[in-house]
Amino acid sequence: MRDPEAVRQVGSLSGGDLIRWLRLRLQERKRIPQPELNSLVLNWVRSRPAAEVCRFLPRLVDEVARGQSLQTAWNLLSFLEVALKLRRPRVGIYDHAFHSIGGAQKYGATIAQTLQHDFDVTLLSNRPVALADLESWYGLDLSLCRLKVIPLPFFERKGRAAEIIDPAEVDTRGENPFAAVARESGDYDVFVNNGMLEMVYPLANASLFICHFPEREKSLFFYVDRYTEIVYNSLYTARWIEKRWNLHPHRHIYPPVDMEPEAYPKNKENIILSVGRFDIGGNKQQFEIVQAFEELVSGHRQELEGWKLVLAGGSPPSNSYLEKIKAHLREKKTPAVELQVNIPAFALRAIYEKAKIFWHFCGLGQTDPAKIEHFGMAVAEAMQNGCVPVVFRGGGQAEIVEPGASGFLFSTKRELSEITLRLLRNPGELAEMSLRAYQSGKKFGGRVFAATVREYFDRLLATRFTA
Repeated sequence: MRDPEAVRQVGSLSGGDLIRWLRLRLQERKRIPQPELNSLVLNWVRSRPAAEVCRFLPRLVDEVARGQSLQTAWNLLSFLEVALKLRRPRVGIYDHAFHSIGGAQKYGATIAQTLQHDFDVTLLSNRPVALADLESWYGLDLSLCRLKVIPLPFFERKGRAAEIIDPAEVDTRGENPFAAVARESGDYDVFVNNGMLEMVYPLANASLFICHFPEREKSLFFYVDRYTEIVYNSLYTARWIEKRWNLHPHRHIYPPVDMEPEAYPKNKENIILSVGRFDIGGNKQQFEIVQAFEELVSGHRQELEGWKLVLAGGSPPSNSYLEKIKAHLREKKTPAVELQVNIPAFALRAIYEKAKIFWHFCGLGQTDPAKIEHFGMAVAEAMQNGCVPVVFRGGGQAEIVEPGASGFLFSTKRELSEITLRLLRNPGELAEMSLRAYQSGKKFGGRVFAATVREYFDRLLATRFTA
């Protein structure tokens, strides 16, 4: 906590007296918290003549490095540079899955786009990925950003360099494989952990933990409580942060959903669409979606005449789950099912504009809260395009869809089929629901997200980089 009286007193000290005061305090083993140290020194710098500051500041920083740590001294100098407006703040945005297409990764990349004109932004990944790929996947402009890859030997030794890094494989009895990321975090004024990876210790002056869901229980490598603030993507996630980690998150920022067309799409086609990453573990349940569609067609062939199912989403190069779906479609010879894998944002947007109904199964039959949709970006994207959502009743999706007004929630496959058939049999109701979904989806727009992020970072700078 910053003591205004201490700040005033320190500001009146000469350079030599300030160094003696600091040395004495450290000798008494009274470690000075970084925010307090930053404020004290900034006030002193502003209160003393420039010549005195130039003479004593290097000695002061050296005293901090020897008495506390090199990182504390580095953070002090970085703080002074930003607070005195000598340079723009440096922001590092980390995600261990940036190399894969996903909603959480879009969240982090969109923060980067929002901040790049006022901050020096670096995206931090553990696997190779190009900025051009991120721009294509999410329809973003990251031209002013940089990207840095931080290899993790623990996972490299496993021989799966192109696959997703799974934190569940970490043995907390050994060394923390994410220590390299922690060291990198200390090079930035603001470190943003976008991958909800609780094993990364933050070293920056300000740090944000973006929690899309608290997937794992606390372990020896649990450092979420060391972050300046916790940002959460949905009320569902916030409840589980409190329940699982006994922490109170600070700020709610819904994910960026920027699939809004210029006008309401009128040229709809008979398409049932489902969008989601083809997880190797099958969490989005695309296989079950295919089966549900086949059963619906089998039982109501005349009503489903001319309708098709489109499954769109990202996938790693080697994906046994996706191959399982393809093999099933070849065996069943289902002509009305179409796969769209790793397509760019403009192609996905075109499918959203054409589709009439949106299915989402994530969470169906699950008891693990981590495997239920934490928010449901794809659901909101569909609504923005007038695609009526028929989605699982659970998780963050209940915050997006107002049942009977902007879409429908279901708990069983039978309920899903009944709702879908009702919409097919009542095209007038389907059209009205489509328009209401379109209007409701606007509140999750990318412009709303960008304005919220800018306001949030303005406040963060005002509170963390001033005396």
